[in-house]
Formats: sequence, C-alpha cells, structure tokens
Amino acid sequence: MSLFQASFEVQSAAVRVRFGEGIRRQISSEVERLGRKRALVLSTPPQADAAMEVAADLNGLAAGIFTKATMHTPVDVTAEALEHAGAVEADCLVALGGGSTVGLGKAIAYQTDLPQIVVPTTYAGSEATAILGQTQNGVKTTVTDPRIQPEVILYDAELVRTLPVAMTVTSALNAMAHAAEALYAQNRNPMSTMIAIEGLKAFAAALPRVLDNPDDLTARGETLYGAWLCGTVLGQVGMALHHKLCHTLGGSFDLPHAETHAVVLPHAIAFNARAVPDLLAPVTEIFGGSNPGRALFDFAKSIGSPLALRELGLKQDDLSTAAELATRKPYWNPQPVTRPAINELLLAAWAGGPPAA
Repeated sequence: MSLFQASFEVQSAAVRVRFGEGIRRQISSEVERLGRKRALVLSTPPQADAAMEVAADLNGLAAGIFTKATMHTPVDVTAEALEHAGAVEADCLVALGGGSTVGLGKAIAYQTDLPQIVVPTTYAGSEATAILGQTQNGVKTTVTDPRIQPEVILYDAELVRTLPVAMTVTSALNAMAHAAEALYAQNRNPMSTMIAIEGLKAFAAALPRVLDNPDDLTARGETLYGAWLCGTVLGQVGMALHHKLCHTLGGSFDLPHAETHAVVLPHAIAFNARAVPDLLAPVTEIFGGSNPGRALFDFAKSIGSPLALRELGLKQDDLSTAAELATRKPYWNPQPVTRPAINELLLAAWAGGPPAA
C-alpha cells in the first residue's frame, strides 16, 4: 500500500547538504562558495579547542570565535554573541557542535540574516530546520522563519566517532522523536512520512552497531544520515505533545535537552497511539513489540538510555506545575490534551516504568 493522501502540501527549503568522512576540512571552500570572507566560528565552551582548529583551517577566512553557546539558547547569550559578531564584522557563521551551538547560530541569523554553515557533532537534527527555540525568563518559545534555516550542512562521521556512548544514545533518541511525531502531524504528507520512516529505520539499524563498536565510521555515518532525515522532517511538519512537554521541561526546569526527549518519547507516543494507532504502526514494524510506545521504551532501554525524569533532576513536586504549563497553550495533538491525562503521563515518565498502552 502506498502512502498517498487525497490532499496535501509539501514545502522544502533549499539547503546544501554534504556527507563524507573528513568533509569538515572543506569549510573554507563553502565560505568562499557563499562569497564570504569573515566567518565567525561558534561552539560551546567544551568544544572551544575544536572551534580554534576550525578557525585555523579557514586559512584567513575566520573573523573570530565565540565559544559560549548554551543549552536552550538563552537570549542573553545571543545578545552577547550578536555584539561580538558585529565587533569582528562577521559576514557568515560556522556553527560547530550540537543543538546548543546550532541554536545560537540560528538566533544570530534570525536577527542578522547572516548565512550559516553547520557542522554537526551530535544527532540533534535542528540544523535541517528553519525553527529556533530560545529561552527567556525561564520560558522556552519557538519561532519559524526562512532566515533561521542554515544554508550549508556538512556531515562528517569522524566528528561523531568519539561522541560518548551516553550522548550518542540520547542525541539519537532526540532525533527519532522528530520522526515519530511527524508520522501523525496535522500537516503530514506522503514525503514527510517516507522521510520519517527512513530516518527511524536508519537509527534502528545503525545505533546497535555504533554501541558495539563506537569507531565504526560506516555506522556513525548512517546515524548522521538518520539525524539529517529526522531533522528534515522536523522542518517540514508541525510537532505535537512530545515536543511541547520537552520544551516545558527544558525551558522551565532546565532539564538537559536530549535526555529529556529520550525519557518522554515512549510515553508521548503511547499516549497518542490511543488516537492514531494506524499512523504509528510503522514504529512497531521497525522496532518490534505489540504497541509503539512500548516498542520505543524497550529499544531505549536496550541501548542504555535514561528512562526516568527523576534521574534528570526533576522533583516529584514539580510535576503538577509542569502539567499546568504544558496544557496552558497546548500544541495541536491527535489525542485530546487534558490536565489529568498529562499529570498521569508525566508521573509515569518521572518514575521510569513502561508507558501505559
């Protein structure tokens, strides 16, 4: 059976994507291809040395580096980065890192329209979207705009070769969440569904091989392929309850981004499978089991993912507040979102047991 729908729309951004081991060494040619001469290299503090190496490889095309990218893209850090970009007269951005660095580059581009070259070092996938999530006064909000979309993405398997196993697992599950929610998105289309399924298949096939041998560059490359697909589908369709919950928990309780996605995903998918079991059937086909929520939970457990929000530092007393925030302005969702239901979901995710079917 095909994935045909009687009515749908598709819109894709023009993004240059390159895959290859060692492709990061061609950043300078991409800067030149954009017609730019003063690239500002961005990173988090732990990746400052890598950012300096990139700046050196730019052969005189680097205007400077800014190494203060922070989780959840706080607006005060963006303001400091904007001031720095202006001071060094940057005419483009090179973001080296995961979601934190990519988010900072997007936030700068949103206000300046500077072109972006992204070199991912995790599987977050946000580099493939025109969506920016940023935090101010403890509240995380999102905005979508063409200026936010990076122009160039370079996927280099060598850069994720040494990604710690724990981060590999949570970053991959974070990416998979985009594809899982895309399967029932209100504005899904046949193309987005095909991309989502292929992204999930790539992770299902490659992640166990990466865990068996983290130096397997072919497997690492396939996980980056999965990340690109899952990120691409995130940029094409709207997200629902899972992402609303994770934005709430991350922005308001400062929980770690990828780990939060990893814990919440099986519970949100199990909740929505009550309304759209047919649309989530590919999840059980790919990962096995009797229902999609349990399939994702068992897969996450098998690869050593954190399973409980309490492990991430969330207090049980915070659950009621989190449920209230998550239901105050809910995203569209196939299963009705009510305060009691979300309380129950969050309690299960906090405790760390299998999701309710």
